[in-house]
Amino acid sequence: MAETATAEPVERTELQSLVEGTHHDPHAVLGPHPYDGSVTVRVFRPWAERVTVLTEGRRVDLKHEYQGVFAGALPQADVPDYRLEVAYPGFTVAADDPYRYLPTLGDVDLHLIGEGRHEQLWQVLGSHVQTYEAPTGQVTGTSFAVWAPNAQGVRVVGDFNYWEGRAHPMRSMGGTGLWELFVPDVGAGTQYKYEILGRDGVWRQKADPVAFFAERPPATASVVFESAYTWGDKEWMQARARRSPHQQALSIYEVHLGSWRAGLSYRQLADELVPYVADLGFSHVELMPVAEHPYGGSWGYQVSSYFAPTARYGTPDDFRYLVDRFHQRGIGVIVDWVPAHFPRDTWALARFDGTPLYEHADPRRGEHPDWGTLVFDYGRREVRNFLVANALYWLEEFHLDGLRVDAVASMLYLDYSRKAGEWVPNPQGGRENLDAVGFLQEMNATVYKRVPGVITVAEESTAWPGVTKPTSAGGLGFGFKWNMGWMHDTLGYLSRDPIYRTFHHNELTFSLMYAYTENFILPLSHDEVVHGKGSLLGKMPGDRWRKLAQLRALYAYMWAHPGGKLLFMGGELGQEAEWSEGRSLDWWLLDLPDHAGLQAALRDLNKVYVATPALWSRESDPGGFQWLVVDDAEHNVVAFVRYGHEGTAPLACVANFSAVPYDYELGLPFAGVWREVVNTDAERYGGSGVGNLGSVTAVPQPHRGQPASATLRLPPLGALWLSHSHAED
Repeated sequence: MAETATAEPVERTELQSLVEGTHHDPHAVLGPHPYDGSVTVRVFRPWAERVTVLTEGRRVDLKHEYQGVFAGALPQADVPDYRLEVAYPGFTVAADDPYRYLPTLGDVDLHLIGEGRHEQLWQVLGSHVQTYEAPTGQVTGTSFAVWAPNAQGVRVVGDFNYWEGRAHPMRSMGGTGLWELFVPDVGAGTQYKYEILGRDGVWRQKADPVAFFAERPPATASVVFESAYTWGDKEWMQARARRSPHQQALSIYEVHLGSWRAGLSYRQLADELVPYVADLGFSHVELMPVAEHPYGGSWGYQVSSYFAPTARYGTPDDFRYLVDRFHQRGIGVIVDWVPAHFPRDTWALARFDGTPLYEHADPRRGEHPDWGTLVFDYGRREVRNFLVANALYWLEEFHLDGLRVDAVASMLYLDYSRKAGEWVPNPQGGRENLDAVGFLQEMNATVYKRVPGVITVAEESTAWPGVTKPTSAGGLGFGFKWNMGWMHDTLGYLSRDPIYRTFHHNELTFSLMYAYTENFILPLSHDEVVHGKGSLLGKMPGDRWRKLAQLRALYAYMWAHPGGKLLFMGGELGQEAEWSEGRSLDWWLLDLPDHAGLQAALRDLNKVYVATPALWSRESDPGGFQWLVVDDAEHNVVAFVRYGHEGTAPLACVANFSAVPYDYELGLPFAGVWREVVNTDAERYGGSGVGNLGSVTAVPQPHRGQPASATLRLPPLGALWLSHSHAED
């Protein structure tokens, strides 16, 4: 074969498009191409002085063709395994050629993405370390893939090319809107972004929407990450798949990782937070958002990298380690998830390809007036796919046990926080965001189909019907819903001095009018201890003793009330100051006996709660609840009994929210001994010690419609739990 082979000619317009970054198929020009019995190799290396192709036993110098484009021909018919030697002023580098590799996206992936049905989207988009076998040995590099359908051109830029992306234009994958490139010799730890040429002719550097890791804020680059974690929670995961979350004890400790104890990493939190939560007896921990976010003051609720755990506390594998450690102590992990909105940062999702892509194009639907953020376009199949896959990603890749979905009401209503004329009705003329409804139904149905045993929880503050109703029956399909009405009414009642509570008794009892309309969780969340609302302790009237007594009584009433339980960190300490993300909890309070007593009371409540099936085994069954005293507004007393399945002991809760003790006659469903398993006024909790010496005996004397009755000593600002030892007919 002639040694004077000629390179395949290319139109100058194509070369110009390549240099400008607007060529949609750079692989058609660059890389190896058989031509006229030889192999043309064309390389784009701006600022290079010389480019040489190295094959086994041969060096071929390429000729400069056009503005950094070099071309030449290898005198052989088949494409060989080759490398490049690129000489720049003052130094020479050896390099592989990205444009000699086939696409890393397969036809099935492209089809599913085009339909918006790729449930494991993260496995094909973003950056992935790949290894291939070649005649000269293994080739390792990173494949990059990004969705930017309206871009004129896309390049990958990073520390591997000195943040000069012209030499790495990406290939458009037809009508899918995807762009792809495999870059050899790029591995884990590489920082990168995409350079995207928008329709407006402006180049913008964007973080990868599907990056698994990101630089620690305020830096904004994405980082190539390859997990090497080996899980140790097999037993937990197998058991979880068999459990029914609605027939299990559910008590949740809500945590902001950065301020529980400031300065701790994921791995340090595994050493300190995990045993602390286990000691308190909570069944679950709920973490405020851990996805990467640029502004710490948003507490994680303005997400910029939806697939990347925040680098503030370590790597994604460090976060896996934290979850794993929780599971090994028998504690489930729920994470706050934020599909309602995202920030306007120019380097993140906003106008990603120069157009409204992830956000709705109409500002009346695509902007949040309250938060200054953007709203996802839930009607666009690719956006729905991005969010549904993101939910699955956290559950499957990080073994999470649940997602608490933030600000659901803002998604459901087109007029949320908008005045007349600032919103557009749906096609039926209503205020419901039908696209968001469809997305939430799809997300929940897909999650429950793919990940048995997990839960989804809606923070939904309105009376939207069927939030926890199955999607097959027209509901939104959530597993649970926060009971915001209970929280508002209960805290409103307790914030009043006991002498005024008589006139607001219905605020304490109204929750049972709707307690079984949804699968509820009772939240005392971070939202109640910020923005000038003060701490839970600060909401209670009276002196310190009374404040702590009322918190203990509140927790006992709450833990006995139908519904799961959620308490924000610091509530167990009697935190005095309003919560701030910028500092640790006031751990010194535990040096004070009365605050340590509050913590001890909560620990005991959790212990008895878990051991008492009557408090959770019939959580969705109205027959598992019965009022004993509902109308004693004069004495600020309520009492009720919880029933479990047959063969389990019932538990009665009696709460006295007045400041005086009473000798109180109480109707009970069974005669016999009722053990006092909790008394929030016990001296070891910091109380006054008013009680019943461990038990009361009910006699078959009817009272208030009950067949038996007993006279109790009710402590001031206290609550009793009474467990029936045996029934007498």
